[in-house]
Amino acid sequence: MQTRAKTKTLAELGLAARGGAETRITGLSVDSRDVKEGHLFAALPGTKVHGAEFIQYALRMRAGAILTDREGAAIAANEIAAAGVPVVVAEDPREALAFTAALWFEAQPETMVAVTGTNGKTSVSTFARQLWIEMGREAVNLGTTGVEGAFTAPLKHTTPEPITLHRMLARLAEAGITHAAMEASSHGLAQRRCDGVRLAAAAFTNLSQDHLDYHTDFEDYFQAKAGLFNRVLDEDGTAVVNMDDDWGPRMAEIAEDMGQDLLTVGRDDGVALRILGQRFSQTGQELRFEWAGRVRHVSLGLIGGFQADNALLAAGLCIGTGSDPDEVFDSLHALQTVRGRMQFAARRDNGAAVFVDYAHTPDALATALKAIRPHVMGRLIVVFGAGGDRDSGKRPLMGRAAADHADIAIVTDDNPRSEDPAAIRAAILKGANLGGADVSEVADRAEAILRGVDALGPGDTLLIAGKGHETGQIVGDAVLPFDDVEQASVAVAALDGRPA
Repeated sequence: MQTRAKTKTLAELGLAARGGAETRITGLSVDSRDVKEGHLFAALPGTKVHGAEFIQYALRMRAGAILTDREGAAIAANEIAAAGVPVVVAEDPREALAFTAALWFEAQPETMVAVTGTNGKTSVSTFARQLWIEMGREAVNLGTTGVEGAFTAPLKHTTPEPITLHRMLARLAEAGITHAAMEASSHGLAQRRCDGVRLAAAAFTNLSQDHLDYHTDFEDYFQAKAGLFNRVLDEDGTAVVNMDDDWGPRMAEIAEDMGQDLLTVGRDDGVALRILGQRFSQTGQELRFEWAGRVRHVSLGLIGGFQADNALLAAGLCIGTGSDPDEVFDSLHALQTVRGRMQFAARRDNGAAVFVDYAHTPDALATALKAIRPHVMGRLIVVFGAGGDRDSGKRPLMGRAAADHADIAIVTDDNPRSEDPAAIRAAILKGANLGGADVSEVADRAEAILRGVDALGPGDTLLIAGKGHETGQIVGDAVLPFDDVEQASVAVAALDGRPA
């Protein structure tokens, strides 16, 4: 028996067209090249061009209706009138598209949580997934590293656009995934990509300088993050907030004003999950913490003191969505390092270790170096750079962060994109030369890693920062194969005379 193709009316998708026109929709598209007959084409405002410029192409592909804003409707007024298709004009078409996508695809994993913040989103969402799996749930995390866990798939963006996101959530639900933790980037939140996701809980990690090429200022950046709590998370949801961050109390206040249950994490009196102490070894740490008046102790195979915060934020998400606290805490020992986040890459014959981390902001770099320092007996060496076509103001700040917290800092290229790599390095060096580290400049990233590895003596540690899990170096429009972990292994093998 042939299955009838899925269709929904505009009204069933929560939309009302101008003049009350009605039609049945056969699918959703945000790219005119993907339009099929009967699709609802979303023409969204962009930073460089309005999506309404592509309405003419969508209509040639026989789009069944158009979703846009007043500006978009005016831009393509003649084409829309000639085609005679319904047009839905929304005050915020991105928000409308998100809720439309949720209604179109319908299914989502039963328990959904989201994590926002400048740093730690991938670690917290991954740790939540690992804890759920350890407790026997079918779970995944979605974000920078794609979809990982009981179901795997690639993703192009940390927080995908709504059609891609809700299609994926429906696939996960169909595959039997019951628990999912997703990353909510500031871009994704500002562009309403998370709207329509039925969240049971959300977490805030921290806020520091990043993406100020997109957001007008820190307040705008914070408000984008706050959208997760004052717009996306329902009032009956649980907000898990890191109170050690300067912005944490303000985010907690927003959650409380929304009527959400608040579960706090930190080191001060009065927080729900309180870190009491940490002790570090070369391969991990011992963590002592308190919950509900009871002191607990766990061994974590995680490098960096901040990973204790990430682990407890993940635990808070699990508790906030109904897991038994004792079962959650008993599962913490199973947490494993996230790929590209304080990932052990190689060890020299003299015992010196090499780690790779995604730290690509001033605060993240400083945090990573400060966090790894207690694990280091000798010198701390860092290889790092800064991306092109991105927030240029953070470059000298990254240089200063490296020079303040490392003994040796090697400035190199990190995705220069369309900019002059030498100019990027020069901006970094302005800050690096103000600190106390021995600073040098090596343009070629592979050579910089080789020099960093060559400098390692007994007890020393090398941190290669900025790219983490990435496997390419973006130069101009080209993406050249490059993997920091692989390069570290090759360098160690070459210098210690091992087979590569």
